[in-house]
Amino acid sequence: MQVANLLKKKRFEIDTVENNELSRDLSAWGLTAMGVGAIVGAGIFITPGIIAANYAGPGAMFSYILSAAVCALAALCYAEFASTVPVAGSAYTYVYTVFGEIAAWVVGWALVSEYMFAVSSVAVSWSAYFQSLLSGFGINLPEFLSVSMGTAGKSGGVNIIAGLVTLIIGLILSRGTKESTLLNTVLVGVKVGVILLFIFVAAFYVKPSNYTPMFPFGFKGVVAGSAIAFYAYIGFDAVSTASEEVKNPQRDMPIGIISSLLIASVLYAAVAGILVGVVNYTKLNVADPVAYVLQMMNQNWVAGIISVGAVAGMTTVLLVMSYGGTRLLFAISRDGLLPKSLSKVNKKSKVPVFNTYIFAILASVIAMLVPLDKIAELVNIGTLFAFSAVSLGVIFLRKLDNHKDMPVGFKVPFYPYLPILSFVMCVILMTQLQAVTWMVFAAWFTIGLIIYFSYSLHHSKLHHGEENDLNDKDLDAE
Repeated sequence: MQVANLLKKKRFEIDTVENNELSRDLSAWGLTAMGVGAIVGAGIFITPGIIAANYAGPGAMFSYILSAAVCALAALCYAEFASTVPVAGSAYTYVYTVFGEIAAWVVGWALVSEYMFAVSSVAVSWSAYFQSLLSGFGINLPEFLSVSMGTAGKSGGVNIIAGLVTLIIGLILSRGTKESTLLNTVLVGVKVGVILLFIFVAAFYVKPSNYTPMFPFGFKGVVAGSAIAFYAYIGFDAVSTASEEVKNPQRDMPIGIISSLLIASVLYAAVAGILVGVVNYTKLNVADPVAYVLQMMNQNWVAGIISVGAVAGMTTVLLVMSYGGTRLLFAISRDGLLPKSLSKVNKKSKVPVFNTYIFAILASVIAMLVPLDKIAELVNIGTLFAFSAVSLGVIFLRKLDNHKDMPVGFKVPFYPYLPILSFVMCVILMTQLQAVTWMVFAAWFTIGLIIYFSYSLHHSKLHHGEENDLNDKDLDAE
């Protein structure tokens, strides 16, 4: 084995984009809806209260704004890559282009954990919320079928609903990008409408006195709160996995990435600001602060609508994160680093169907059998790792010898200072993660290296002179 092979880069060619097998059905609006669908989930109904009560007080809205600023730095870097290298695979593909294969595999493997575990964790939350709605109609599943074994305070067994909803999402995605995007857009509309309804109704109950003192824990509390709020924004990077299915990637990718983050930031900050204005921040350390505030306002009719919005919100997260995971596996498989069956595209739906089913089954098994607190440990660190790699990668992207031949549609401003700042901020946030998270990540990282050196290294198309033949006969449609 030569070390040079590990560092070999994949040279981007425009033919890769023009001859891809995936259908180009997505517009800037569809990408924006996808981004909002991924970012704004159940967290908007939960995290603002936790941050206000324990970290930032009435200044919780500034925690979201600060966190959004850090995400915006990474988003700008993603936007330049997405418009310059409009190929499926997100950070994996970008790193492959500028740093080489071994770095790309490590980032791609980290992203697999982000998408897989994010889908599983949201499915568990979706199950809990759905079961709560069912209990309102007198329908209660036995505990053995309602939560997984090892869940705190429960005997548990198998979370059957979490598993089923994950499989259903996979089935929807297998029908085609156009169909799943339409469903996502409708659900995002419902979700945003419900959030706006809450803001409008609750605004009439705001008491200015609740905003004093604005920063009871000091600015340090706002920063600590932003570290928690950051994880509420996880998901906007899933937009970049859609590059090969966008009508005009050079124009639409930057619009989709940046606008979805902007919309989500405004919604998060607004909900946090309204919550602390209606009820004193010391009372918001509850599991569902939005429902609690509505109860205090005696607006129970709105609470029912909020429940619908929460389910819709989690469904869109499941759709987009599942989509991102399948397109990531598609890109890695197409390069030969995973079995080629994962990159076969169905002629009718123009979707990697087998890949989609495999991803749904794996995520379903995890959702059914593993407790929520254990699932979530890998999501955050995998995302930050990818963000830092992309931020640093932008600096090297512009130094590629064929950069002038790439379809550049967007450039990060204040280069190279802004990408460097983004990289540093991501690393700082990674250092704030718990030791157990690093241990789990190390174990996942080790498994990834074993797979790479035992399979991927020997099947890599790059090492067999096929790096630019991404649509060869081996990838014939099913």
